[in-house]
Amino acid sequence: MTRRGYEGVAVTVPVTVPYVRYSTRSAYWFLGQALRRLSDASGLKKEQFDGITISSFSLAPDTAVGATQHLGLSPRWLDHIPNGGASGVMALRRAARAVQAGDADVVACLGADTNQVDSFRQMLGSFSQFARDATYPYGSGGPNALFAFITDHAMRTRGARREDFGRLCVDQRHNALAAGSKLFSKPLTLDEYMAARPIADPIHLFDCVMPCAGAEAFLVMRSERARDLGLPYVELRGAIERHNAFADDPIMTRGGWLVDRDELYAMADAKPADIHFVQTYDDYPVVVMTQFEDLGFCAKGEGPEFIRAHRFTWDGSFPNNTSGGQLSYGQAGAAGGFLGLNEAIRQLTGQAAGRAVPNAKLGLVSGYGMVTYDRCLCTGAVILGAAP
Repeated sequence: MTRRGYEGVAVTVPVTVPYVRYSTRSAYWFLGQALRRLSDASGLKKEQFDGITISSFSLAPDTAVGATQHLGLSPRWLDHIPNGGASGVMALRRAARAVQAGDADVVACLGADTNQVDSFRQMLGSFSQFARDATYPYGSGGPNALFAFITDHAMRTRGARREDFGRLCVDQRHNALAAGSKLFSKPLTLDEYMAARPIADPIHLFDCVMPCAGAEAFLVMRSERARDLGLPYVELRGAIERHNAFADDPIMTRGGWLVDRDELYAMADAKPADIHFVQTYDDYPVVVMTQFEDLGFCAKGEGPEFIRAHRFTWDGSFPNNTSGGQLSYGQAGAAGGFLGLNEAIRQLTGQAAGRAVPNAKLGLVSGYGMVTYDRCLCTGAVILGAAP
C-alpha cells in the first residue's frame, strides 16, 4: 500500500536550550525555556501553539497533559512520546499528520530532560522493568553492557575494528567544535580514542555519549503559514517508523529502517545517492554503522569498508552528524532524538554557519530508541528538503 505523502508540511524554528553537564533545575524548566524560545523566534504567542508533543524521561511520573497545566497551555491536540532516540522523528511524523488533517495549525514539538547528579543512575534503574529484572541478577544492566555485546559481534562477524568506530568519533568531534559545543572544547585524535579507558569491552570512553541537561524543539505547520510568518522552513518529503522489528534475530545486527526504507525514498522521490547529509542517531558508533547499511548507503555487512572510504565531517565526502551528534555534543535525554532534526533544519535553511554542507538540498535524519533487554525497539527516519 502506498501511503499518503506529507505535501504542504513545513518544519521550522529549530531552537536549543544550551546543554549543561548537570543541573538542579527540573525538566519543566527546560521545557518552558524551549517553549519561550519557540515563541520568541516565531513571533507567535504560546496560546497559538494549538498542538503540542512532549518527550522527556525526567518529567516522570508526569506526562504531557501535566505539562499543559504547568506551562499554561491549552492545546486542542496533544501527544506524549516517551520513545527515546526515536521520539523526535515520531513527533514530527505525528505533528505533520495533525497539521494535514486540520487537527492543529501550529504544533510545538518539545524534547527536554534535566540531569542531576544521580538522575542518570536512577533513570537506568527504572527505564525498563523487563530489562532490569532479566539482567540485574547477573550483575549486568544498562546500555553500555548491551552495546558492548552488539559491538563485539559486529567486530567478529562484519570485520569492524575499533579504528573504524574511532574515525566516526573523531570526525563528529570536529563537527561539534564547529557547531560551538559547550560540553566538548578540544579536538579528539584517533590515538586519544584508542587509548581511552575501557567501559565495557570493547566499548571505551569515547564510544559513549555524555548525559547532560538541555532541550531541543521545533514547530510544524503548513508551508503557507510559514511563508506568511516569514519563517525559513524545510519540507517534509517522507517519514517512516517501525517498532520491534526482527524480534527473532538472536542479536541485533539490523533495525527497522531496513523494512521501510524503500517506502521512505519513494515518498521523497529520491535515492540514497541524492542525500547530501545524514544525521544518524548515535548513542554508540556501532549503531551509526548499522544505519549506514540499513538506510541503503552501503550493502549489509559493508559498513566497515564504507567508513574507511569516507570522511564524515561537515565538509567531508559523507557529512554525518554535522552538529557533532550526541557523541560530541551531548545527550540531553529524550532531546537527543531531536538533535539531528534541528541540525538538519539549520543546514537546509542557511542557519549552520561555520559548518554548512555545501549546496545541501536534501537531508536524512534517523531515530533509534528504547533499549530493553537485548536491543532497541523503535526506529524511524525522515527526509527533509530545502524549500523552493
